[in-house]
Amino acid sequence: MQKTAFFSACAGGRKRRKNVQSAATASKGPHLNWDYPHAYTLPVTPEEADIDGLQHTNNAVYVRWCEHIGWHHSATLGLDLDDYRRLDRAMAIRRGEYDYLLPTRAGEALTLATWLCASDGRSSMERRFQLIRDSDGATVVRGRWELICIELSSGRARRLPAEFLAVYEPAIVAARQPAQD
Repeated sequence: MQKTAFFSACAGGRKRRKNVQSAATASKGPHLNWDYPHAYTLPVTPEEADIDGLQHTNNAVYVRWCEHIGWHHSATLGLDLDDYRRLDRAMAIRRGEYDYLLPTRAGEALTLATWLCASDGRSSMERRFQLIRDSDGATVVRGRWELICIELSSGRARRLPAEFLAVYEPAIVAARQPAQD
């Protein structure tokens, strides 16, 4: 049940964040050094409210941005929250990992990218993230989610429905080890 609550919270959060702009696939993508091909990108900029006591963007902000772009990417591919509800299935985060490489500050122009990188074709998938500072092209954050398909009504793990496979499988890019910054 907790995963269902998380699922709803993520979707709701995407409409409130004014510093995360609308989807812009590959708008800045071609000239930035992405870890994987075919980046799905969104421009983001930390606001004063995103800055913590250490005078840099709080790590929780990056996690929210990853949730936001994940929803945008899924909807662009053809599956949104209404589809998840109709199918009584969702992709829930089983594990999330983030590498915070460099700090960012209020007002800095950043570009966040995401990719689907793996699927077992049964119940799990992997999504990756990379956040780049536009001014110098430096990667500031990398992230990875292990996703599991759940039944919304019970919260239990289930097989990926045919609609999920038809939409998500073609979007999977070949995973490789990203270059170390």
